[in-house]
Amino acid sequence: MTERTATEADLHRVARGMPFVTVEQDGTTRPIYQVGRKSFVFFRTPRPDAFDPVTGERYDDVVVIWVDGEATKQGLVQDPSTPFFTTPHFDGHPSVLLRLTRVGELTVSELTEVIEDAWLARASERRRTDWLREHG
Repeated sequence: MTERTATEADLHRVARGMPFVTVEQDGTTRPIYQVGRKSFVFFRTPRPDAFDPVTGERYDDVVVIWVDGEATKQGLVQDPSTPFFTTPHFDGHPSVLLRLTRVGELTVSELTEVIEDAWLARASERRRTDWLREHG
């Protein structure tokens, strides 16, 4: 049986489902998922650094997802089988970008793993240890 592809609803469900998560708003309808007041998934407003190379239009569906470091980031953005990318604005920042229009290129399990890892990258050591003890 083939696993189904991920949706935006899956992204929200998984992020909200992590322990100790709060959801902030940025003045728009775009949620900011936080643990311990640290963002681990948030939705960007259109910015000049993320745009369609053909039309020049700014992407209005970019999600920022934290990672645990540069090696993980490069592994995701350099793998042509993933929809993750980065821009020069995020050089040195431990995160990857994902367009919502491409979330379906991931399975639910793949998306879940990336979001869980984002939460782990931002959670306190105690919360991380407790979660890992429960989930392996």
